[in-house]
Amino acid sequence: MDERSPNERIGDERPRQRNLVLILARQFAALLATAVFLVDADGTVIYYNEAAERVLGRRFIEGHGMAAEEWSTVFRPSDDGGNVLPLEQLPLGAAIVRREPSHGSVTIHGADGVLRRIEITAFPLFAHTDDFVGAIAIFWQLGGDG
Repeated sequence: MDERSPNERIGDERPRQRNLVLILARQFAALLATAVFLVDADGTVIYYNEAAERVLGRRFIEGHGMAAEEWSTVFRPSDDGGNVLPLEQLPLGAAIVRREPSHGSVTIHGADGVLRRIEITAFPLFAHTDDFVGAIAIFWQLGGDG
């Protein structure tokens, strides 16, 4: 018989549950025709789907493993006035940094050189009430077919 307390046994499950949340989020993203971008708790890209590839102008294989400092600047996200936005002011940044849902519009420079206005909804992912495992952003191109 297992002599550990229920909390100790639950603690053993956390790494598995953390991984399961990210695995399920990736599967969800892979099935959608809407662009989805998934990062781990550190903000490192762990997946984005084909629809996101079209909007970002970059294949996932080229963007896998990008740190938050890279993806939040490589696409030069800016506001309506053309001011470059720091990570904390991006919807996905809010989900990572403040661990709260966020929504907004930004203009990005795709890796293919195309300027795109996108609408983003992002939210943090938790395995337990206080166990932050990453964040997900769902986005679409405004006035375009992305």
